[in-house]
Amino acid sequence: MVIPTLDRFGGAERQVMLLARGLRSRGWRVTAIALAGSGGDAAGELADAGVDLLSLEMRKGLADPRGWLRLNRWLRRERPQILHAHLPHAAWMARWSRLAAPVRVQIDTIHTSATGSAGRRLGYRLSRWLPDRVTAVGEGVREAHITTRMVAANRCTVVANGVDTGVWRADPDARAAKRREIGLGGEFLWFAAGRLEPVKDYATMMRAIAQVPAGARLAIAGAGTLERELRSLAASLGLAGRVEFLGFVPDVRAWMQAADGYVLSSRWEGLPMGLIEAAACALPAVATDVAGSREVIVEAETGWLVPAANPERLAEKMAAVMRCAAGERQAMSERARELAVARFGLARVLDTWEALYRELLDRNPKPRRSAG
Repeated sequence: MVIPTLDRFGGAERQVMLLARGLRSRGWRVTAIALAGSGGDAAGELADAGVDLLSLEMRKGLADPRGWLRLNRWLRRERPQILHAHLPHAAWMARWSRLAAPVRVQIDTIHTSATGSAGRRLGYRLSRWLPDRVTAVGEGVREAHITTRMVAANRCTVVANGVDTGVWRADPDARAAKRREIGLGGEFLWFAAGRLEPVKDYATMMRAIAQVPAGARLAIAGAGTLERELRSLAASLGLAGRVEFLGFVPDVRAWMQAADGYVLSSRWEGLPMGLIEAAACALPAVATDVAGSREVIVEAETGWLVPAANPERLAEKMAAVMRCAAGERQAMSERARELAVARFGLARVLDTWEALYRELLDRNPKPRRSAG
């Protein structure tokens, strides 16, 4: 599994960790390869799971020749059957390295519906003959990349992100303990998780929470370049005491379990892990109607979808969730949990990956330099 870094964690990095540990538990020998960084806290987690970690220690991005040499030496020495890359830089590295160090199967996974710059689109087009298969985390992601000719339709398969629904679940005791810890009684707690960057559009979320009943509180887990600006906006909207910026939280599960609802205001998504984890924790959600979110929320059944960049509509549906009778909201929570288990449960996702790996290995009995 190749990834740009494991020092910073987003949805793609969490998915790589989950898949690496899950496949190792099923008997696969797994190595996580980071283009840069030391692995941070992830290094210890991988070691405990029996997953090797290799850092290529690249300091100049793809222009660093030492990283290419280290990867090619490792590939020729270890001779892995499958090279599976995540995110653009890792994908290009894995694809072009195949010419110097052939492998039986090369796959890469696209995690976002955003197709990026002209340079990114060109990079995918120039190298799309190299991988045996490209996977996308959702239908919206697949369609976006096919439309821009970054991937070929006949070589792109949807494999959803997975979540360990045995770990991510409602826990009344954990809920009570966390709410006592943060001094929360019967107030309605909305929770959001994600980096404080433009794509997440927290400004819209701030303006929405200012319009919902005053008893509602919002906790945001995440760090980023917009933190100061968002804190200033919250103050100007009179949200002191109602909005809490938690910074980077390595494990948001306790907050999910303490919350009453999940909110997502993104301008675009791939397949949002936070939304899936919230559903697994039986949280009703309100999210923007963008690719990815549509694949997690069933409208009016497990939550609500609203137009992006529309604080009035976001506030309207957040207020609707809060006004639900207890029994109605409980039914919505249970349906969210059922959907998470059925569509995104880790065992099902691992089954899908293993089936795809074996299909491609059967087609490719020997290492080769391209998909052919």
